[in-house]
Amino acid sequence: MPVNRPGFDVSVPHPARVWDYWLGGKDNFAADREVAADVLRAMPVMAEIARGCRLFLAAAVSYLAAEAGIRQFLDIGTGLPTANNTHELAQRAAPEARVVYVDNDPIVLSHAEALLRSGPHGMCAYVDADARDPRTVLAGAEKILDFSQPIAVIMLGILHYIPDDDDPYAVVRTYLDAVCPGSYLVASHASSDIEMAGQLEATDRYNSQANIPLTLRSEEQFAGFFRAMDLVPPGITPLGQWTPGASGTGRATLPTYTAVARKP
Repeated sequence: MPVNRPGFDVSVPHPARVWDYWLGGKDNFAADREVAADVLRAMPVMAEIARGCRLFLAAAVSYLAAEAGIRQFLDIGTGLPTANNTHELAQRAAPEARVVYVDNDPIVLSHAEALLRSGPHGMCAYVDADARDPRTVLAGAEKILDFSQPIAVIMLGILHYIPDDDDPYAVVRTYLDAVCPGSYLVASHASSDIEMAGQLEATDRYNSQANIPLTLRSEEQFAGFFRAMDLVPPGITPLGQWTPGASGTGRATLPTYTAVARKP
């Protein structure tokens, strides 16, 4: 059971801890478990989506480190540590890889600092910031990453928590403008147009209880995050179909989009 920290309201569910519950973790509070269980009642496949996203992370990072030659990773909205974290995947292929993790949940940050240890030739660092605040994120990342060299920006399961009013496209563009040509964007997003029973009901249940609402978007809207970028084959796919470097796949009908793209 996580320890309560001063000034931290455990009565408010947080996406990272709700996700942890779906993955079968123990670093969550009653409020997180309540909303997570309610969503599962409407959409039992949610736990499979969580596992599928971990497989996609493994496929994408392994591909970027082993085949695309990327040695720097900026993982925004990293969530709680579990098996095959970004630095472990990257340093397996490239021991000198550097990874900066970003999250704004103190539970995530405390666990990351305690558990996510770089290999002797690479480096890990942690930035306490909101994804919607690129200036703070980038200022922290610049202490570890060399922005004159390619960087993979990873935004898995975070973009659908940025509402339209906060202009998620401008947020992503700010990150991409900061990295040099040859950098990559790795992203996933809950979909509004893949048929799945319970998707809308599950979203409504989540939004009625969480203070960070979830916004579903279509494939066309998801594609907007990759404008002027070169999509890595197989392009935009439902969760479980992006296969380069993957050790396994999920169901093709899972209502989440995934993609990896290169900045030309």
